[in-house]
Amino acid sequence: MAEEKQPEQKPSAAGEAQNKLQSSREHARKAAEELKSAAGAFAEEYRGKAEQAWDEARGKAEQAWGDARTRARTFQEDAEQYVRENPTKAIFTALGIGFVLGLIFRR
Repeated sequence: MAEEKQPEQKPSAAGEAQNKLQSSREHARKAAEELKSAAGAFAEEYRGKAEQAWDEARGKAEQAWGDARTRARTFQEDAEQYVRENPTKAIFTALGIGFVLGLIFRR
């Protein structure tokens, strides 16, 4: 029988394929690292913006709370002054409001 000779693969072809595979792996690793660093920079940028927005919102809320406290204190002082100046009206007003609320809650 005649032996059929199979063409031998050149060692350089296998080595070349291995080099291409290794190069592709390194390229993918570098791309992943660049993507990770870009995502980190993106996250840091928006974290800073979020912290700034939070600080602004907190400042506005504190200012609103302070204004509300001042208004409530002023209202309380005005009410106390009114009661001191008009005790009879204050008592009858309180009795009337209590009577109306009693009727409402009774039902």
